[in-house]
Amino acid sequence: MRHTLMFGLMFLLAGSVVLGGVMILVQNSMDYSLAVVFSRKIEKYSPAEDFWVADAIATDEVSRKIIMDSMRENLLFKGGLTLLGASLAATAGAWWLSGRLLRPLNTITETAHRIAGRTLHKRIELAGPHSEVKSLADSFDSMLDRLDEAFAGQGRFIANAAHELKTPIALSRTLLDVAMARPDSTPQLQRLGENLLAVNLRHERLIDSLLTLARAEDAVTDRRPVDLAQLAEYALDVTAKAAADQQVQVQAQLAAATVVGDPLLLEQLIRNLVDNAVRYNHRYGFVWVQTLEEARQAEIIVTNTGALISPHEVPALFEPFRRLTDRVGSARGSGLGLSIVRAVAQAHGGDALAIPRPDGGLSVRVILPRGDAARA
Repeated sequence: MRHTLMFGLMFLLAGSVVLGGVMILVQNSMDYSLAVVFSRKIEKYSPAEDFWVADAIATDEVSRKIIMDSMRENLLFKGGLTLLGASLAATAGAWWLSGRLLRPLNTITETAHRIAGRTLHKRIELAGPHSEVKSLADSFDSMLDRLDEAFAGQGRFIANAAHELKTPIALSRTLLDVAMARPDSTPQLQRLGENLLAVNLRHERLIDSLLTLARAEDAVTDRRPVDLAQLAEYALDVTAKAAADQQVQVQAQLAAATVVGDPLLLEQLIRNLVDNAVRYNHRYGFVWVQTLEEARQAEIIVTNTGALISPHEVPALFEPFRRLTDRVGSARGSGLGLSIVRAVAQAHGGDALAIPRPDGGLSVRVILPRGDAARA
């Protein structure tokens, strides 16, 4: 629209200048022509004198003025109509031309918006002859190829490292079980073995979380209809004992909310939400779990009581190995819960948002597209 208005205004100004120049040229030409006509000497025959005499016609200023005014008004009216029609046609042409010139840039912008925070697998692939815009699109595609390869390599490294770490951890757990099962094991050895098994279990959970995070950041290939309400019921059953131990009251309002996605990843998403809501709560606290379905999206909202959280601290909670008050080494978790939640949501074309409660605690809202919107 701005380009169209600019082109139309430029054409109107240029046409006005041309019309003004034409009026000046025509006026000068008419002045010269009328001066010649009205000052010309006409010879006529006089019968009384019986010879030709010259009769000079004086210039009639009134007649000249009438002719000039009529010419000026006629030229201004018809020239103005012509300029207006040409300006409208030029504006329409500018609208069409601007659309053709800006369409590749709009394609680049739309692709960049789809890629931002979602997936690096899409490309612009702009067709057409070589131009500055096509060079920009090709450079953007090349940059995405390098970024995609870098992130894929990072995911493969995490997955391979996690798999390699699981072997010695499983071996150490087996050795601990054998040592604790020996008849001559002392009570001190039993307590040490129990502590080491707890540390070993925490390391296994950390590795499993790393594997889930690496898988969530990759493209989701196994898609099928999944009801978020059923997954939420299962997650509540799993965390019921932990909630009872901490005397946390859980309230659920689960409505059918079907999405298309990976069941295992979505189950891990909801389990992380519910587990975090129970774990990072105070005694006699509350947890509210709600699922709902709209025309184009489904949502799950998990809210809990707990410590006061400032709004500026919320973005850090979605970063890997980041917690509210401590870092790696806490016995309460690995710091990957909300990172996995957001990664899984974005892998399914959705997103995860968190809002701190005024009285303490957090409300996490996960939005997932439904049906064809999820596949798109």
